[in-house]
Amino acid sequence: MSVTKESTGENDENVVSRKILMLFVAGFFTTFVGIIILMVATLFYGGGSASFGALIFIGPIPIVVGAGPEAVWMVLFALIMAVLSIIMLLIMRSGTVKKEA
Repeated sequence: MSVTKESTGENDENVVSRKILMLFVAGFFTTFVGIIILMVATLFYGGGSASFGALIFIGPIPIVVGAGPEAVWMVLFALIMAVLSIIMLLIMRSGTVKKEA
């Protein structure tokens, strides 16, 4: 019984699509848990000032925005997350390039 190149190619695509789906689910879950934590903290600790930080990717270029008294820490965290996501992208890309070669 021989394995054709087409059947292994479909398997590789399946593995890559599963990885992408798992990253999407992990990102969604992390965001959801973060929102729940913020809502619970607001209910228990009430008063205080609001701060926010945002990370927006336009292609490979990250745009980081923050406002409020704790904005410096949020912007720093967003920059770290941007670097980590670019590193993950490069690692995943190198894995698929090696399999194609």
